Amino acid sequence: MKKVMIVTGGSRGIGAATAILAAERGYDVCVNYLRNQGAANSVVSSIEQRGGRAIAVAGDVASETDVIHLFNKVDEQLGSIIALVNNAGFLEPQMRLESMDAARLNRVFAANITGSFLCAREAVKRMSTLHGGAGGAIVNVSSGASRLGSPGEYIDYAASKGAINTMTIGLAKEVANEGIRVNAVCPGVIYTDIHASGGEPNRIDRVKAFIPMKRGGQVIEVAQAILWLLSDEASCTTGSFLDVTGGI
Repeated sequence: MKKVMIVTGGSRGIGAATAILAAERGYDVCVNYLRNQGAANSVVSSIEQRGGRAIAVAGDVASETDVIHLFNKVDEQLGSIIALVNNAGFLEPQMRLESMDAARLNRVFAANITGSFLCAREAVKRMSTLHGGAGGAIVNVSSGASRLGSPGEYIDYAASKGAINTMTIGLAKEVANEGIRVNAVCPGVIYTDIHASGGEPNRIDRVKAFIPMKRGGQVIEVAQAILWLLSDEASCTTGSFLDVTGGI
């Protein structure tokens, strides 16, 4: 059976590494992106140069209209999906709670929580045996921050990932008898440009002394964990969390 995957936020960082590794393992991949078409096209080109098949589709996962368009586009161009990686998300500049306004909270929660729910909904509609699907797997990209809380930096981001953890558990139970497995990977401090978005590009170098392994993680290490959770090797694993945190 043809293997089709959607990776949201697939133009950079963990998403890009996951898309490229998935293609190497036989998936046709949709690289979803928000604004950076050049970066998304670069991931697609990298996959095609390796003999894989990929498309880039723009869309804001916080927008229901965009999410529906994304999944319909994949239906038309690649076929029925069997794998979704809910990776899209972002954080705002570091600050304490008393400096956060409602607009910031709404942006973070819309992208990180609502976006994952909407994409999972569309995936379930296509994968579930209840709806005539052939089954599949969903991996939500959570964060070690969901346990640590990120005090003084971005507790809103950490809380959004806590919500994703709860969604993972609930959805896994909801669709376990419909051929769908739902798990989450929880990265720690990984070398990506998300830290620049938070206002501290060199954050990993500041905090790595507090990590038991004394280093930050690489995006490929997270991608490998994601691909394992999607694989048949994890066929009896659902509602579970795989930490890639260096021991935090």
